[in-house]
Amino acid sequence: MNLSISTSQFLLYGLAISAGLVYFPYIFVAYARLTNDFDMSAPRAMFDRLPDYAKRATWAHQNSFESFMLFTAATLMVYTTEHSSEYTSLLVIGFLGSRFLYSVGYIADVPILRSLMWLVSMIAIASLMTRSFGF
Repeated sequence: MNLSISTSQFLLYGLAISAGLVYFPYIFVAYARLTNDFDMSAPRAMFDRLPDYAKRATWAHQNSFESFMLFTAATLMVYTTEHSSEYTSLLVIGFLGSRFLYSVGYIADVPILRSLMWLVSMIAIASLMTRSFGF
């Protein structure tokens, strides 16, 4: 049984994992809603009643959509131009790790971690895009 995957497959797995990471922060929002007598008939009106960590989790969730779109474009650029390599696999790992830590830093209210992880994720995206041009 061969469990190894190609670098192009790794890009696609990374894309799928990234889609899941978009919803990681929302676990904290759901928990806050369940424990704070949240009115499901007016969820947007109840935002102000959420604890601070859940508000930050909401913002991390929203930002994750923005970075996911850029990562999707970068990943598909590398995939369609057939420029995948071990280097692009490392960039995918770097992106996924930084986005996870970005959410953790945002929810835990550690601005320096959040900012650094945002920067790392943007560098990974830019590097993937650059790699798709053959550089």
